[in-house]
Amino acid sequence: MKITVIGSGYVGLVSGACLADLGNEVLCLDVDPQKIALLNSGGVPIYEPGLDEVIKRNVAAGRLRFTTDAAASVAHGLVQMIAVGTPSGEDGSADLQYVLAAARNIARHMSEHKVIVDKSTVPVGTADKVKQAVREELDQRGLRDATFAVVSNPEFLKEGAAIDDFNRPDRIVIGADDDTSVKVMREMYAPLQRNHDRLMVMDIKSAELTKYAANAMLATRISFMNELANLAERVGADIEHVRRGIGSDQRIGYHFLYAGCGYGGSCFPKDIRALQRSGEEFGLPLKVLEAVESVNEAQKSVLLNKIIRRFGDDLKGKHFALWGLAFKPGTNDMREATSLVVMEGLWAAGATVTAFDPVAMEETRHIYGERPDLNYAANPNDALDGADALVIATEWKVFKSPDFSVLKARLKQPVIFDGRNLYEPATVAAQGLEYHGIGREGPLSGAPPAAA
Repeated sequence: MKITVIGSGYVGLVSGACLADLGNEVLCLDVDPQKIALLNSGGVPIYEPGLDEVIKRNVAAGRLRFTTDAAASVAHGLVQMIAVGTPSGEDGSADLQYVLAAARNIARHMSEHKVIVDKSTVPVGTADKVKQAVREELDQRGLRDATFAVVSNPEFLKEGAAIDDFNRPDRIVIGADDDTSVKVMREMYAPLQRNHDRLMVMDIKSAELTKYAANAMLATRISFMNELANLAERVGADIEHVRRGIGSDQRIGYHFLYAGCGYGGSCFPKDIRALQRSGEEFGLPLKVLEAVESVNEAQKSVLLNKIIRRFGDDLKGKHFALWGLAFKPGTNDMREATSLVVMEGLWAAGATVTAFDPVAMEETRHIYGERPDLNYAANPNDALDGADALVIATEWKVFKSPDFSVLKARLKQPVIFDGRNLYEPATVAAQGLEYHGIGREGPLSGAPPAAA
């Protein structure tokens, strides 16, 4: 099948590469000539494990191409997959300007029937707006009899595991209002259907809402556990024991029950806000989601607050090692990462930071440039030298089994602030280190000394 993917960002690039890997002829369109030049030269503009190999393999096979030529992209594919960004507007709603611009571009160049697929994360009602934009453009061209269909096909890709998620999906949600479009989508996804039917066909508005509902549920679980973690600290409980206790209930399960220092990234924060705005538009405030967002924003400061309680408000002359910059492991994505809140708070209090992240340090340089209060280490242990404490903001595997004797020897003060609960407090305490986790401030971590 010939498929055009409009937008070569995270969703578009992963989807296009994986569709080509299934044997389709895929043409990826982007308006950014530098990005297309990079892709055509063999580079990849984002970090996603395994993506570079998939792209290289399919470019070599002639199944995957990249272009800035809009007319050629529309002529290429029966399926026109819109995978452009939907950033948050000033009021938190999803900004659909790029989606609608892509739709108009398709209509401006199409000369035969097209199946227009909304792959971008969009609020309920977007398909109607896409239909209207396409029809208006076709009418202006005098093509009132031209036919097209609009389908909702939301993505459920996790950064850091996107290739596997695409190839082994839990479900493939298709929102359509005509059988012909469903048939086209079934054909496109047929290679992923061999074991069992993963396709869930529904009306378009339900498909649009499903994506937001999924992310909202996961974010709610995270904020719920973070709020319980804060309570656990007050009452002297251990949130890890609580997690295991409730996760063993099959009705609850263990997924997304880890307490930590808040979620970030390009999806959860944006989608929670957009879903709230949708509720407001229809006169229905979504109070649970208001609380989810509020808890998460406060949780991003939990590490900074613990540091200030331990060392005082004035951190001039203090130096901290920071392990982890990306919002989660497996990506270089820094959008709404907790590390940003930690670093900026430490700098504001007068401290300096030496950071290490396996893949996100270049992105951090892009955000902050070169500054005297931020240094980068070649490896995790080098970040420790001369630091008054180690702060952990991302749960990369490389951080999970450190040599605690090395940590103690290289840190100026043997203090750990673990924002992801990577370690057992008893293990750390036995090594002579002062430990501050999330929801685990029990006697094993020891009473912190007076501010110094």
